[in-house]
Amino acid sequence: MTRTIAEINEKISKGQAFVATAEEVIGIVEKRGIEKATREVDVVTTATFGPMCSSGAYFNVGHSKPRIKLGGGNSYLNDVPVYTGFAAVDFFLGATAMPDNDPRNRIYPGEFLYGGGHVIEELVAGKNVKFVGTGYGTDCYPRKKIETTISLKNINEAVLFNMRNAYQNYNVGVNLSDKTIYTYMGVLKPNLGNANYCSAGQLSPLLNDPYYKTIGVGTRIFLGGGLGYVAWHGTQHSPGALRTENGVPKRGGGTLAVIGDLKQMKPEWLRGMSFLGYGCTLAVGIGVPIPILSEDNLRYAAVKDEDIFAPIVDYSDAYPQRKPDILGEVSYGQLKSGKIEVKGKEVPTASLSSYPKAVEIAQLLKDWIQKGQFLLTEPVAPLPGVEAGMTFKSLDERS
Repeated sequence: MTRTIAEINEKISKGQAFVATAEEVIGIVEKRGIEKATREVDVVTTATFGPMCSSGAYFNVGHSKPRIKLGGGNSYLNDVPVYTGFAAVDFFLGATAMPDNDPRNRIYPGEFLYGGGHVIEELVAGKNVKFVGTGYGTDCYPRKKIETTISLKNINEAVLFNMRNAYQNYNVGVNLSDKTIYTYMGVLKPNLGNANYCSAGQLSPLLNDPYYKTIGVGTRIFLGGGLGYVAWHGTQHSPGALRTENGVPKRGGGTLAVIGDLKQMKPEWLRGMSFLGYGCTLAVGIGVPIPILSEDNLRYAAVKDEDIFAPIVDYSDAYPQRKPDILGEVSYGQLKSGKIEVKGKEVPTASLSSYPKAVEIAQLLKDWIQKGQFLLTEPVAPLPGVEAGMTFKSLDERS
C-alpha cells in the first residue's frame, strides 16, 4: 500500500494519526509484520541529542545612536568573538568560538572552558549577555564602540543556523598510544582504555531514512525545543559512503543543515558543552518525523541497533594523520552493551550523545503530532543521494 503526506496531514488534523517513535515501531513491525504495520502506522518520530560542532546563530541587534558599523572591528558576546563581516549590525556566533584569552588545545585538568555554545544556551534561557562592538567609523556610521547588554527580547532576529547536524553515522574513537589524548570524541585513555561513540543509533533520523526518501529541503523538524526546518544538505554530506545490504551507511554518510527561530527554543535542548583539552561546542536536540508512505519506507524506519555498524578508529595516529585504517566495525547493539572487543581486548564504551534525551525528543514530537500541533511538510527538493556521485574531498597542500 501507499499513502501521501497530504493524507497523513488530514489524519493528523482530525486527531486520527497513528504515530510511533523509532524505538516503538521496531516492536510493532516484529509483532504485526511489515504489511500490516504499514497499514496502521502513519508517522515514525526519530531524534538525536548530542554535540554538533558545526552549529551557530546569526543575530540582528538593531542600530545604536549614533549608528555603528560593526563589520570593521572586533565584537564580542560575553567575551566570545562573533563574526561581523556582514551589514552594519548583523553578526554570526559559532558554537565552538572561545574568548581570545582562553587556552585552545592545551591541557588544564578540571578547567571549564566557555564558548559560543554556552552563550547560545544562556540567551535561550532568557539571560542578558554582555555585548561589546567596535567599528572604524564612517560618515553614515560614525560611532566606533558600544558596550551594552542584549537578550532575545530586545534584539530583532536570532536564528539558529547549523551547517552540519544529525550525522548519519560516525566513528568509534579509541586510543592505541601509551598516553591519554584529548579529542572532540572526549578523553581517550591510553592502550585501548575506552571507546567513545556519538549517535542515537536506531533512533537517529538519517539512519531511519538511509536513502533520504522522505527527509529533504523544507522538512519541518523539532529543533532545540522549537520548530525548525531542513535548509539544505549539511557540509561533508557523503551519500556514497559504504553501506550494509539493508542500505544503512557504515561510515559518516549524510548530514543536515538546519535552521530555526532561536526565540522559540529552550535551554534543555541547546546546551553548551566543554571538552577537556579540546574546546567547546553545542549539544543540539533534533527530532525528525518520517511519514510512512510505503512498506519499504517502514522497513527502513524499523532499523535496529544490531543492524547498524560503525568503524573503530584510532585517534592517536590514524585519524590525525588522515589514514584510512580502521580497527574493525561494531554494531550499536554491541556499543550500547557497555563493552566491545578491539584487537582481542575488552574495551568499555561510552556515548557522547544522550539516548534517553533522544527518546524524550521522539516522544515530544510524537505528542505534538498526535495533538495536531505539528503537520508534516513535503520536501521542496531532495537531499543528494547515492546517484549524485558526491565524493568527500580533503584539503591538500598545493603549489
